[in-house]
Amino acid sequence: MTPDPILKPSVLITRRIPSSVLTRLEEAAEVELYSRGDLPHEELIARIAGKQGLLSVVTDSIDRPVLEAGRDLKIVSTIAVGYNNIDIAAARERNIIITNTPDVLNESTADLTWSLMLGVMRRIVEGDRLVRRGGWKGFALDFMLGSDLRGKQLGIIGFGRIGQAVAARAPAFGMRVAYTGRGPKSGVDGEFMPLDRLLSTSDVVSLHCPLTPETKHLINQTTLARMKRSAYLISAARGPVVDEAALVWALENRLIAGAALDVYEKEPEIHRGLLGFENVVLSPHLGSSAIETRTTMIQLAAQNIIAVLSGQPPLTPIT
Repeated sequence: MTPDPILKPSVLITRRIPSSVLTRLEEAAEVELYSRGDLPHEELIARIAGKQGLLSVVTDSIDRPVLEAGRDLKIVSTIAVGYNNIDIAAARERNIIITNTPDVLNESTADLTWSLMLGVMRRIVEGDRLVRRGGWKGFALDFMLGSDLRGKQLGIIGFGRIGQAVAARAPAFGMRVAYTGRGPKSGVDGEFMPLDRLLSTSDVVSLHCPLTPETKHLINQTTLARMKRSAYLISAARGPVVDEAALVWALENRLIAGAALDVYEKEPEIHRGLLGFENVVLSPHLGSSAIETRTTMIQLAAQNIIAVLSGQPPLTPIT
């Protein structure tokens, strides 16, 4: 009599991933891949039934209904650092392991942050638009003057791995660093400040904090009004940290000099009021969008799933 084949665990993947990583997962599990863009929430609930693993992205809402439908789930592995889209409490109730991809994208996101900073302060993106529409008439000493970075204070809100990677680049641009968070950190090059003081003294305010109930709309009319009129706001954190309507209000009233955003409250929707400002740079959530970084993130997320489904501990569990 032929013995019954050993059944592989089943994994749902909510986005296309590199074929090399997909092959590794298929060696360890039966894989169902959704490759048509955003997986609708109701369809995610329907597809998760019977799956032991879920490989997801930050735009997937892994809420209680999803976790209840995935009664066989052992692991949810997200291809991201932040996990505000996952109901951690509901996962713990069901002993579902949650993993993320920390550290991998620190440098890439820090590079993007400085790109945003330079883009808005030196008016690079605005200048590109001007050239493309035929508006440049030649060199002039007072033409499109921007702001130097050297000698300015960079205020960082959220001084974790990414915030510190941003700060590490500041000396190359001649900027001094101030930061705020839960408290001073030892062995870092920067001055800890309360939020109010950081806002009122910084020439650039750069956001790198996680999205929590406390940080949602941390940047609002009140906090924007505390910033220098010559200051710039940079956001590579999570979109809802910034109240976009308040930011439009601050820009209309010239309370700040400009802003550069990579993330938005209701992605991919953007507050229409932001679209008309020349002193605003808008990028489409490119923080970790480097080939090398994204590939490594996906590989790590897959390794976490393979480890858990084979009875091993995950590499990067969320504690």
